[in-house]
Amino acid sequence: MAHRDASLPTELPRRGNALTAWLGRSVLGLLGWRVTGRFPEISKLVVILAPHTSAWDFVIGLAAKLALRLEAAYLAKDSLFVWPLSVLLRRTGGIPVDRSGPHNLVDRLAAHFAERDRLLLALAPEGTRRRVDRWKSGFYRIAEAARVPIVPVALDYGRKAVVVGTPFTPTGDGGRETAALRAFFDRQSAAYDIDSSAAMSDARVWTDIAQVLFMAKEFIFIG
Repeated sequence: MAHRDASLPTELPRRGNALTAWLGRSVLGLLGWRVTGRFPEISKLVVILAPHTSAWDFVIGLAAKLALRLEAAYLAKDSLFVWPLSVLLRRTGGIPVDRSGPHNLVDRLAAHFAERDRLLLALAPEGTRRRVDRWKSGFYRIAEAARVPIVPVALDYGRKAVVVGTPFTPTGDGGRETAALRAFFDRQSAAYDIDSSAAMSDARVWTDIAQVLFMAKEFIFIG
């Protein structure tokens, strides 16, 4: 199975059922991807996903989330939350964010952690799908304010693997710890580092995925 290399502790928030897990495994399998590594036995954490370089990142990430029956929250610009897309975004854990100003987002999300018994917040530190030399610091400040660990999760297009890294708790030395995180991600292959277009645009893959989605269309939002 595409996800059996990974381990998901019972402490983490869970969502979904056997059918949605099958859907996630099927999409990962059709694309040739797998999940490797181990999540910590912690009920609250910030997960950072990188490199965020392709629209395929969302497809692969959502498939892995379904396969693992993992409940994860993520941020999306508020302009996307219009019907009917808003239904899908909220159902899959989307939190609307106004990007026109700061709006005390760090404090708001730290309070969100304090109010929950279990919460996994997934963030992209680059803040864009373009190659960047400097990460945004929001993920670090959120984890530090909420006093929760950070877990790096890399999308390695070279090995077609979602790689779960080692967790750590921010100590306040953001520069050094962010550099260590970037070293972890630098060992993975981003979409722009390889010619992934052939595999991702294969008509047979799209046909198979469409058949899987059609079979599961009545059950995607159950769980």
